[in-house]
Amino acid sequence: MADARAAPYRTSARWRLTLSYAAFLLIAGMGTLVGVYVVLRYVPDYPLMPADPSQTNDPATRGEILAAVVRSSLYVLATLLAIGLAGGWWLAGRVLRPLDELHRAARIVAAGDLDHRVRLQGRRDEFAEVADGFDLMLDRLGDAFAAQERFSANAAHELRTPLTVSRTILDVALADPGGAADRQALERLSQTTDRAIGLTEALLRLADVNELTTRHEPIDVADVVQQAASTVGDEAAERGIEIDVASAPTTVAGDPTLLRQLLVNLLQNGVRYNRPGGELSLRVDGDERGARIELQNDGDRLDPERVARFTEPYLRGAGRTAGSGGAPRGHGLGLALVARIVAVHRGRLTLEPRPAGGLRVLVEIPADPGRGGEQAATTHAHWRVARRSAVRADAERVPPKRAPRWLLPVAAITIALGVAAALFVLLWWDGVTFPTP
Repeated sequence: MADARAAPYRTSARWRLTLSYAAFLLIAGMGTLVGVYVVLRYVPDYPLMPADPSQTNDPATRGEILAAVVRSSLYVLATLLAIGLAGGWWLAGRVLRPLDELHRAARIVAAGDLDHRVRLQGRRDEFAEVADGFDLMLDRLGDAFAAQERFSANAAHELRTPLTVSRTILDVALADPGGAADRQALERLSQTTDRAIGLTEALLRLADVNELTTRHEPIDVADVVQQAASTVGDEAAERGIEIDVASAPTTVAGDPTLLRQLLVNLLQNGVRYNRPGGELSLRVDGDERGARIELQNDGDRLDPERVARFTEPYLRGAGRTAGSGGAPRGHGLGLALVARIVAVHRGRLTLEPRPAGGLRVLVEIPADPGRGGEQAATTHAHWRVARRSAVRADAERVPPKRAPRWLLPVAAITIALGVAAALFVLLWWDGVTFPTP
C-alpha cells in the first residue's frame, strides 16, 4: 500500500546558497536604485537648461531623468541577477565541495572499506573539523571491528579446545573398555568439562555486564573487599601467597554483585600471575569523590604495550599457557570483565607494569554516579536495540521529493520582475512618463 503521507519538497544546499547569493546582489542593486530615485526627487521639477543654451535643443525635466535612470537600472538589475545565479552556483560548489568528499567517503565505507579516510588537505575550517571527526570515528570503528574479530576467533579456539580434549579422552576410554585407565579418564573428562562450563559462565558474565542495567545502592567497599579476599584465600594459600589487605571504610553507590566480581577477578589475576610465595597487596581508600582500589603483585616483567591490551578478551599475561608456577589456568576474561564493570560504574581503570616485575592495577569508582550514571548504563545496555530502531525508522521514512531544478531560477526571476513592476507603478503614480525612442 502506498504511503499517503505528503512528502515535503526540499532543495539542495547548493541551490539554496545560489539563490541566497543572487538575492543578495538583487536586493543590493534594488536598494541602490531606490536610493538614487530618492535623491533625484530633490531635483527641481522644471526644465533644466545648460549654461550655454546653444548646446541643446531638448531641455530635460525631472521625470525624464528618472525614467532614464530607471530604464538603465533595470538592465543593471537583470545583469546582477544573471551574475548572481551563475557566480552563486560556482561559489556554492566550491564551498560545498568538502561535503561531496564526505559523502563519497561515507559511501565507500558503507560498501565495506573501513580503511578509507577523508583527510581534507589544506583546510582549517568547520568542514575540516567534521572530516577529522569522521576519520576519528572510522578509526574507532576499525579498532572495534578488529577487536571483535579477534574475540570471535579466540572464542572459537577456547571453546573448541576443551571439546577436543574431551573427545580424545573418550576415544582412549572406548579403545580399552573396562580398563584401569577408565577412572583416570573420567577424572580428566570431568576437569575438562568443568573448564568448558567455567568458560561458558565467564562469557555469560561478560555478556550480562554488556546488557545489564545496574542498580546503584550504597556499598561499603571494605566489606566487599573482605568477601573477595575470603573467596580467593584458599587458592592464594596453595601457592604460598599472603594477601595483604588494607582498607578504610569507603562508601560508593553501585551494584554489590558486580563490585564483588570485580575484586574477585583482580585478586585471582594477582594470584595466578604471581611467583610462588610472591607478594600481593590490595589497598582501598577514598574520600567524598569516590573509592580508589589499588592492587599490586609480583611476577615477570611486562611490556607496557602488552599491558595496554590486557583488557581484551582471551589475552592472558602469560599467553595461552597455565598461570605462573602451575597456577590454575584462567579463561582470559578476568580483566575484560573488570573493564566492563568499571565502565558501567562510570569509573576509571589503569594498568601499569611494575619496574621490578608484576602489575599495578588502579580502579577508581565515583561515590555516586547519579542519574547520569544510570542513564549511561541504560544506554550502554540497550544501544543495539536503539540502533536497530533508528535504522528501521530511517528505512520506513518516505524520502522527501526534490523540487525541479528550474524552479528556483524561475522564482528568482519572478520576484525580480515583481519588484520592477512595483517600482514602475510607483513612478507612474509619481507622474513620471517614459519617452518612446
